[in-house]
Amino acid sequence: MIKNKPKVLIVATSRLTRGGITSVVKAHESGTQWKENNCKWIETHRDGSSITKMRFLITGIITYIFLLPFYDIVHIHVGLRTSIKRKMIFAKLAKFINRKIIIHFHPATEKHLFDENFSKSIYNLFVLSDRLIVLSKQWVRWINEAYPDNNFKLQVLHNPCPLVIRGKESENPYILFAGTLNERKGYNRLLEAFASIAKKNPQWKLKFAGNGELNEAKQLAIELRIESQVEFLGWISGKTKDIVFKEASIYCLPSWGEGFPMGVLDAIAYGIPVVTTPVGGIPDIIISGENGYIFETYNTKMLASQLTLLIDSKEERKAITKQADKLLKNEFNLEKINQSLSLIYEDLMNEK
Repeated sequence: MIKNKPKVLIVATSRLTRGGITSVVKAHESGTQWKENNCKWIETHRDGSSITKMRFLITGIITYIFLLPFYDIVHIHVGLRTSIKRKMIFAKLAKFINRKIIIHFHPATEKHLFDENFSKSIYNLFVLSDRLIVLSKQWVRWINEAYPDNNFKLQVLHNPCPLVIRGKESENPYILFAGTLNERKGYNRLLEAFASIAKKNPQWKLKFAGNGELNEAKQLAIELRIESQVEFLGWISGKTKDIVFKEASIYCLPSWGEGFPMGVLDAIAYGIPVVTTPVGGIPDIIISGENGYIFETYNTKMLASQLTLLIDSKEERKAITKQADKLLKNEFNLEKINQSLSLIYEDLMNEK
């Protein structure tokens, strides 16, 4: 540990939990600022039964109360709904003993900011923050629209692209979807769009990597008569994930709500051209037709058209990937993002 660096408690979901927040915190953990600031990860939630979730929360609170007096900053990663309620406990305890608080907001959709059932509780948590970190400039605009008279100290910090070793150029003809299979993520719309072009492209497949509504998705594939061209891999990680991403030719996320999806950043890191929707922070970084493709949410005809364009042209896939690679060196560079996080910690401690 380097002297005079603020010590930071990281409050977030478990390392074993599937999802974007865990991926982001693991990426931050790889940076030099993690050791320099003596960061300690307090795990507050884990996938599993109600008993497992409650045990994790109680254990997290007890550990947090014991360690809190010895730390300067509490960096709280928060999603929505029950996550807001859980993280409020940690924020209030930190505020009670005058610790600096960072709220790092990872929402699934902006709609909750304007929903009377959630808006007030989100605001109450934000008010406790000394820094409110959001994932893109678009989230700054939405928060200021939802809370026009706020005094939040908003700061943009992008989710980082992971560091991966790209394999040899792959020609495996499949479109990859990675994430939870649910209505928000749009697996059904991807199936419908692909069904309209599947017969013309019999060598191409869809591969779904994720848990969720697997039975419903399989049934829809059967109803659309494309089950022979669809494969469900379940949740993947480690070497399996590495292989699946390296061999994919196109990545598609047809979601109607995101903060900033880590699956898209994974695809960019692996050099896969991305087709997605204008949700969350996506429009701030993807220029449709240049470094990716954006289709109108729910417009399956437009999605099918964009997929066809990439399927038909290896050169287009290469061109999109080449432009997207610029993001790896700039806005979404892991080392630069971790350096920015280190500066946030230092600046916060220098404030009176």
